[in-house]
Amino acid sequence: MPVVDSVQDRRSAVTQPGSRMARRQAAAAPPPPPDDRPPRGHRSGGGSGGQTKMRVLAWVSIGLTTVMVAGALTAYTTYRDAFGNINQKSVKEDIINPRPPETGALNVLLVGSDTRAGQGNAKYGQQLARQADAGGKRTDTIILMHISPNRDKARLISFPRDSMVQIPRCKNEATKQEMAPRRDMINSAYNAGGIACTISTIETLTGIRVNHFVEVDFSGFKNIVDALGGIEICLRTAVDDKASKLVLPAGKSLLNGEKALGYVRLRKYGDGSDIQRIKRQQIFLSKVVSKATSSELLTDVGRLRDFVAAAAGSVTMDPELANDTEQLIQIAMSARAMTANGVKFTTVPWGPDPQDPNRVVWKEPDATELFTSIKTDTEVTTPEPSASASTKPKEKIKPEQVRVQVLNGTKTVGKAREVADELAKQGFNVVGVGNYEAPGGVSLAKSEIHYTKAAETAADHAITLGGSVLPKPQAASGKVPGTNVQPYASTATNATAAGATKGAPVIQLLVGEDFESVKVTKLPDSVNNSTITASEQKNVCT
Repeated sequence: MPVVDSVQDRRSAVTQPGSRMARRQAAAAPPPPPDDRPPRGHRSGGGSGGQTKMRVLAWVSIGLTTVMVAGALTAYTTYRDAFGNINQKSVKEDIINPRPPETGALNVLLVGSDTRAGQGNAKYGQQLARQADAGGKRTDTIILMHISPNRDKARLISFPRDSMVQIPRCKNEATKQEMAPRRDMINSAYNAGGIACTISTIETLTGIRVNHFVEVDFSGFKNIVDALGGIEICLRTAVDDKASKLVLPAGKSLLNGEKALGYVRLRKYGDGSDIQRIKRQQIFLSKVVSKATSSELLTDVGRLRDFVAAAAGSVTMDPELANDTEQLIQIAMSARAMTANGVKFTTVPWGPDPQDPNRVVWKEPDATELFTSIKTDTEVTTPEPSASASTKPKEKIKPEQVRVQVLNGTKTVGKAREVADELAKQGFNVVGVGNYEAPGGVSLAKSEIHYTKAAETAADHAITLGGSVLPKPQAASGKVPGTNVQPYASTATNATAAGATKGAPVIQLLVGEDFESVKVTKLPDSVNNSTITASEQKNVCT
């Protein structure tokens, strides 16, 4: 397919019904099935084929989208014309499944696509370039960028491409015909249903609302790295790898775009494991984010202009994000603060699929706890203990200092124990579970918190508990009688909590029908172990 010289020409070629591209797309065969090779963790160390190279390029290029969204957009008002080159695509009409609610956080789905072949891409994978030219496309990279409601924290969650998941019903991107739900690799959602089906799949699996999306092609990768003036990396030992065409000495090296491609493709290095290679990629990406949000770039008009132009021409966004100048600048300004503390890079916990060792499934309940931490990262105000009392606690009370009695006010059997387990995992000292009979014998509509007014710090303990329950419970002084109350014991309970809170007031949580979740702030070890920390991002020789 001839390279389209300008974005306007490209849009016209796509949108005009009588255009050559439109006729070609109408006649195109269905997209090819996803690559069915074994997952990265089970593959051999060679990995020198074009598809492997493109897969790695996808991962890194998608990260550069984060840079573009979170860095260069600080100068959006100055370089408005350059950002006019961002491709836009609306897919809201093609999302046919119920969507999770908004939370105040910002969740952007980042997807690497080989849709636009281009001469630059063909060099790194002739087969995929021909498939893209013929109308097929695929993605091996799906990352959810989560920015907290206060825009002061960020986490990038990578979804392994070989994850076997339940794909919901979706529209076929080409024919618009509805496809039945199925169990398949997660990247097959994009292959057949495009970005709309990918959004639906992520939302259905995680319960997280995807606010925006950004698709990235691969051709701008080298130009973006070069526009940044290169990226410095550090190697423990020298590299001379023919497969990635990379020769580097031990110690620090400044990589231009071409060498950066070789570095992120590098497999035969260190222990040769794919896990180590992914970690190198994440550290590399963190350095890109840091440099793109540095004052050194943002105050250099010429370099910034080159960077903005290189990034803008390589992405497609939903119109709501591309045209929202205020939100783009807000993201950009918060990005610099986030970079100082290190953006977190996390991979969804996974293990071998019992049905196929060449595929993976998400490790539970760890994956769900990770998703819950994202869903519950909301702007929650503390409950008011009483009409006259101040909501500002006299002292900060930690969860392990709070003794909780959980009473089930609903008709769902076992609800109190379920909520108690969630609270215990987050460090609360749950002392008992039971039931609560609402007046008239009906199910309690909304959750409540009750505490004894006699204890001076009881209101402060109630505030800490209320800040961890969604939605915010009503709070009032005065305890209520429970039925079938039993002591609670759990391996998740902090063993030292009981001693630390001896004599502390017991706060009652009455679980109502509106109860959604306990906020997750303590993540499982599998999640923490897969997260690249700030110290690892700054000073690492891989």
